[in-house]
Amino acid sequence: MKREDALFNWLQIQVVAEARPEDHSALDTAAFFLQLLQEDHQMSDIGYRQEGSWYVLFGNAESQALEVRYPAESVEALLAAIEGEPKYNCN
Repeated sequence: MKREDALFNWLQIQVVAEARPEDHSALDTAAFFLQLLQEDHQMSDIGYRQEGSWYVLFGNAESQALEVRYPAESVEALLAAIEGEPKYNCN
């Protein structure tokens, strides 16, 4: 998997996992993508912050700082889809 794809996938599912801490599938998937970034793409110190309508993903890749910006609407699309599906919201 390309690093760019893995970064976006990790960010999307990490946002879901943080919004839904009881969702073990989301937690496991976020851990999988984090491990993939660390092992396959030699990334470290991976994290993100939200700045207005953007998510800024950051980390180190091959000893160089990396920062990528994604529109919040794109990042949060997976969370919106999950929360919009009644079978996943049995509260």
